[in-house]
Amino acid sequence: MLFAKRLRIVIAYKVSRYVIHLGGTGSGMGTLLISKIREEYPDRMMLTFSVFPSPKVSDTVVEPYNATLSVHQLVENADECMVLDNEALYDICFRTLKLTTPSFGDLNHLISATMSGVTCCLRFPGQLNSDLRKLAVNLIPFPRLHFFMVGFAPLTSRGSQHTFSHCTGADSDAEWDAKNMMCAADPRHGRYLTASAMFRGKMSTKEVDEQMMNVQNKNSSYFVEWIPNNVKSSVCDIPPKGLTMSSTFIGNSTSIQEMFRRVSEQFTAMFRRKAFLHWYTGEGMDEMEFTEAEST
Repeated sequence: MLFAKRLRIVIAYKVSRYVIHLGGTGSGMGTLLISKIREEYPDRMMLTFSVFPSPKVSDTVVEPYNATLSVHQLVENADECMVLDNEALYDICFRTLKLTTPSFGDLNHLISATMSGVTCCLRFPGQLNSDLRKLAVNLIPFPRLHFFMVGFAPLTSRGSQHTFSHCTGADSDAEWDAKNMMCAADPRHGRYLTASAMFRGKMSTKEVDEQMMNVQNKNSSYFVEWIPNNVKSSVCDIPPKGLTMSSTFIGNSTSIQEMFRRVSEQFTAMFRRKAFLHWYTGEGMDEMEFTEAEST
């Protein structure tokens, strides 16, 4: 499989991103692939979309182990990590989209919309484009602080054909709303170090700048003062399918510690009892690897 991946990279050459899902088999195989890609292509930017587990929607008891072991690798080998959370995705389906029985297809629809928004400037032309390196330069004040919260507006359910004629100030506010965040952490409980807003559709950069200024003024208490001009914006001319305009939010907020703390508490509760540890040591892992991952 690693050889096949290498062949694909050689053919594509411009590898710059990789998608990983934490909690199940993807956590181990995904971090292995990321570490191998990092060894082979150390100059490439590594962007991950990482889905963290939640006890509310999980049926695998060892997910906290898998997630914690993966985060340890993401700190070292990923340049930018977009944090997604099953709990937050289900809350969006229930509260915002009014879906009574959301499926994984509905969750994947939300994730795909966000992924498309984050990477749109890599694929389509725009007035004010951005790439992964520019994103990293503007969002990461310190190397280890590369775990971001993401949001998207307007949110639509799978298969719906809502069409919005213009991007209003309300839509810009919505992408900053805690209810639209795809990570179960409330940004009002922390402060933003940096942020980025990516707009898609026909709009002027003047309109975008005005909306960003209004949002910053409304939420000034949630931004640190020691990083000036800490909100970046970009505009891509091509809108998503079914919409005329959309906006994607990326925030580097201290409140993301709520999600990490939740996973850490679940990990510690099992690890101090050595519960299920034999499944890992039996495959050749050492208990010290768990201790190192917990300290990360």
